Amino acid sequence: MTRRTLLESLSSLPLLSAALLTVSQRSDAKQSATMVYELRVYHAAPGKLGGLLARFRDHTTKLFETHGMKVIAYWTPLDEPDRSNMLIYILQHPSREAATANWKSFQDDQEWKRVKDESEANGKLVEKIDSTFMALTDFSPRLR
Repeated sequence: MTRRTLLESLSSLPLLSAALLTVSQRSDAKQSATMVYELRVYHAAPGKLGGLLARFRDHTTKLFETHGMKVIAYWTPLDEPDRSNMLIYILQHPSREAATANWKSFQDDQEWKRVKDESEANGKLVEKIDSTFMALTDFSPRLR
C-alpha cells in the first residue's frame, strides 16, 4: 500500500466510525425496546431452601445459560419468615417471545429433568413460583 492510499483510507475512518456507531445505537435501541426482565420468587417447601439453593448453584444456573437465559442476580431475604424459605432472582430475555421459547427449551431439557428428579428424591423443593415480566423505564440506568 502506498503512502497516498493509506492517507486516503484514513480520511474515511471518521465517516466509517460514525456509521458503525449509528448502526450500533439503532441495534441497542431496538434490543432495549424488546428486552424483558423476569422477576421470579420461589417459595421453598419447609426445610428445603438449602436443597433449592444447591440445585441452582450446582446445576440450574448453567442450564439457564445454555437455554439463552441471562441471570442478572439471585437474592435471599434477610428477615424472617421469608429468610428460611425464599429465593428471588431476575432473568434477562431478548423479548417476551424469546422468554417463552427459552422456558420451553429449558423444561424439555433431559439434563434438567434428571437434575430435578434427583434433587426432589426426598420431596419437592418448591411449593410456589411467582413470575413477573418487566420492562425498563426510560429513566432507568441501563443494565449490562
